[in-house]
Amino acid sequence: MAPEREDFNLSGPLHLTARSAINWKNEDHRRSVAASLVQGVYVVERDRQKKREDSQALASPWWKSFNFQMLEQLEDNVDSSIFGAIYKFEPPASHSNLSTDGCPCYVIAFRGTLLKLKSLKRDLELDFDIIRNRLHSTSRFEIAMQAVRSIVASVGSSNVWLAGHSLGSAIALLAGKTMAKEGIFLETFLFNLPYPSVPIEKIPHKKVKHVIRGVGCAFRAGLALAMKIESGDPLKAWAPYLFVNQDDHICSEYFGYFNHTKKMEKLGLGGIERLATQLSLRGLFMGNESEPMHRIPLAYLMVNLTRFPDFKQAHGINQWWRPDLLLSETMLY
Repeated sequence: MAPEREDFNLSGPLHLTARSAINWKNEDHRRSVAASLVQGVYVVERDRQKKREDSQALASPWWKSFNFQMLEQLEDNVDSSIFGAIYKFEPPASHSNLSTDGCPCYVIAFRGTLLKLKSLKRDLELDFDIIRNRLHSTSRFEIAMQAVRSIVASVGSSNVWLAGHSLGSAIALLAGKTMAKEGIFLETFLFNLPYPSVPIEKIPHKKVKHVIRGVGCAFRAGLALAMKIESGDPLKAWAPYLFVNQDDHICSEYFGYFNHTKKMEKLGLGGIERLATQLSLRGLFMGNESEPMHRIPLAYLMVNLTRFPDFKQAHGINQWWRPDLLLSETMLY
C-alpha cells in the first residue's frame, strides 16, 4: 500500500540526505534508505499509470537523494506494471571524502500492492498466491529471481541488498531464501511482510494464544514426521531484517511467531518447532507441499510500537523513514 498523495512531494526522509553524510553502519540510516528505494518503485509505477512525460519526474528524488541511480525497472509480463527496480550506488566525485563502508553497490527493491486500477487486479492475484503458498511459482517471482541472480553473479553477494514492502517483501523474502539455500546470503530488508495465517497475536489472552500455537505446532510436526520431512535447516545461517507494526494485522503475527519459537526452545522443544514450521497446512490442503512462505528460522525483528489510528498508516511504507519511530530493541531470534 502506498502513502497518501501529500507524501509524494518529498524526496525521502528530510532529516537524511546524501548531503548529511549517511552512516551506512547506522541501523536507522540503512532502514530509511532501504524504505525510500522501495518507495521509489511505487512512485515510478504511479507515474507510468498517469502517463507522465517524464516517468521519473516525481520518483527520482527517492533514490538520487542517496546517490543511487535506477539502473533497471522490473516489469510484470502479465500487466506490464513496474513492480521492482535495480538501483546502483554512484556517489559524485565531490563526495569522495565520505565513508561508504557498509554501503551496497546495488539494491533490488520491490513494491507492494498498489491501489490503482491498472495494476490492482494483478497485485491482488499475487496476494492470493501468498495465501495459497504459490508465490514462488509465479512469473513475477521468476523475473525477480533472474534479476537477483544476474546482479549477484556480476558483483558478488556482499554488495547487494534486497528490499521490499508488503507483497514486495514477500518477493524479497523468497528471493533471499532461494539464494540462502545455495549458500549465498544477501542483506535483506522486509517491511510489513505478510504472515498468511489467522492473526493469533490479536487474541488478548496469552495462555489461549500459547495453547493454540502449541496445538498447531504439534499437529504440523506430526504430519511432517509422517511425510518424512527432514529436520535439517539450510536457512539457519541467514537472518533478514524484519520490520513489523503491532497495529498491522497483515504482519503483526511475526511477533508472536518468534516469541513462540523462543518459548519452545526454552522448553527443550525447539526440534519439534523447527520441524513443524517446514510444513504449510494451507499449502498442503491446496495441493502444494512446499514449505511455508513465511518460515524464517532467524531474523532481526524490529517492531514499531508507535500507535496509528488506522490500518492504512500502520501498513504504510512511509512509517519506516520517520525519525521519531518508537522501535523495540533489535533482536536476533
